[in-house]
Amino acid sequence: MILPIDPANKLSFKRCIKDGDLVIVYERHDTMKAVQVSEDGVLQNRFGAFKHSEWIGKPFGSKVLSNKGSFVYLLAPTAELWTLVLSHRTQILYIADISFVVMYLEIVPGCLVLESGTGSGSLTTSLARAVAPTGHVYTFDFHEQRAASAREDFEKTGLSNLVTVGVRDIQGEGFPDEFCGRADSVFLDLPQPWLVIPSAGKMLKPDGILCSFSPCIEQVRRSCDALKSHFTDIRTFEVLLRTYEVRQKILESCPVNEEDSNKRPPRKRRQGSAEGSNGNECSSSPTVVIKPSGEARGHTGYLTFARLKCFV
Repeated sequence: MILPIDPANKLSFKRCIKDGDLVIVYERHDTMKAVQVSEDGVLQNRFGAFKHSEWIGKPFGSKVLSNKGSFVYLLAPTAELWTLVLSHRTQILYIADISFVVMYLEIVPGCLVLESGTGSGSLTTSLARAVAPTGHVYTFDFHEQRAASAREDFEKTGLSNLVTVGVRDIQGEGFPDEFCGRADSVFLDLPQPWLVIPSAGKMLKPDGILCSFSPCIEQVRRSCDALKSHFTDIRTFEVLLRTYEVRQKILESCPVNEEDSNKRPPRKRRQGSAEGSNGNECSSSPTVVIKPSGEARGHTGYLTFARLKCFV
């Protein structure tokens, strides 16, 4: 489970792993996988064989050994880690966009949230955590098999009490009338979101908030045009995340003779080089090197937010 659903059976990341639990197996920073623990299960990877029976009774965060003496870590299945390991049935939203969406939609426990489309369920998982324990997320996808796979994932992660997955062409039919005036927030991830904006406006409570995710600026323009009639405070954002590598490195440098100082700048030399045999000793000192990560993500999409006007 990702969330505490039943107050009498809370999920504590300090408790011990039990048979049937979902754990995130951390092999290295770029290799993790979700595993359902079973008494007779075995995880096989490049580090060897890991028996699930040896995991049971250990707390989340434990380091466990394989038959070869290598190790992995058993992590608690948070919404953030689930986003990194889930099956990609569609392009997904990542943590930077997800956190921005949850904040700007003003989602708190008890909210009713409508989402279309479900896709791989990356955002849905975080929406469910935000509305727990008394709120609910109703998410829709036009693709029946994709919706069925999402339901299975929510069962696996213990979110089925907080999420209802429906099969419906929201872009063509709009949201079901049963949600009229009940939704605190609406999220759209559709090719033509402007077609759904009138329906979304009917679903929202007065002062409710809508968010539309679009990869292309032309989609944003058409959506903003459609929003102007019944929405206010229309804003569009692009969230760009840049990570940095920070590490310590030993740099060696050699002094330069005064008579040569006007001819060339000081140079960094390797210890033991032929040039360093002129009597001047090279010195080394630890230096912190900071550089942007080569794996930094670029553009994902545009997030357009708008607030429903309150007509008196």
